[in-house]
Amino acid sequence: MKSIPLLLSQKHPCSYLENHKAQSLFVHPVYPITPFVYAQLLAQGFRRSGDQVYSPHCHHCSACKPIRLEVNKFKPNRNQKRCLSKNINTQAIIKTPVFDQAHYDMYLRYQMARHNESAMASSSPEDYLNFLGSSWCKTVFVEFTINNELAGIAIIDQFDEAWSAVYTFFEPKFSSYSLGVYAVLWQIEQVKQQQKDFLYLGFWIKECKKMSYKSDYQPMQLLIDTEWVEITNR
Repeated sequence: MKSIPLLLSQKHPCSYLENHKAQSLFVHPVYPITPFVYAQLLAQGFRRSGDQVYSPHCHHCSACKPIRLEVNKFKPNRNQKRCLSKNINTQAIIKTPVFDQAHYDMYLRYQMARHNESAMASSSPEDYLNFLGSSWCKTVFVEFTINNELAGIAIIDQFDEAWSAVYTFFEPKFSSYSLGVYAVLWQIEQVKQQQKDFLYLGFWIKECKKMSYKSDYQPMQLLIDTEWVEITNR
């Protein structure tokens, strides 16, 4: 892959670890990103937020580890099997990534229930789409319905050899269905069926509860010193 211009952000409070400062490398906004280029960047530990492509670059901290699953090796644990059983009648419908008022309203309810201290709880429609959508990526919004009622949304980027789980949110009243877990399990199965290799799950941070759950999907691969290393945590 040819050289890509990068920008280093200013230090700012870390979103995941208290009393930590964070920095990120961003792909320069004038650089033309394509799905092919982004797939290569994913494999090097980058992620996107909207159209911005970034990677953590903190000089004194390496807690953020890119994580992915080789789907054909994945084996669900007992809790994940229970989640699958609980969602045996949950339906999934793949939609185009356009603004939908019902999706947006549920997103705000989810943020208020789970992250009411965050600015995301007061996101405008533009903020919402700018965070989840992309002008250059093949992205889909997957609707999960329970008893014919909209219950959750998973945002997914799709590539030739992999999928990338971007974000999942759900109706708070359906929290007992563990739809965040189910969305990942559903994606794993879809990636298998499409004979692709990997599902990218973003960053894993052992010390951060909001991120540490990702180690429940085994065996996980972490990007360590430019190499993907398989780690079994059971």
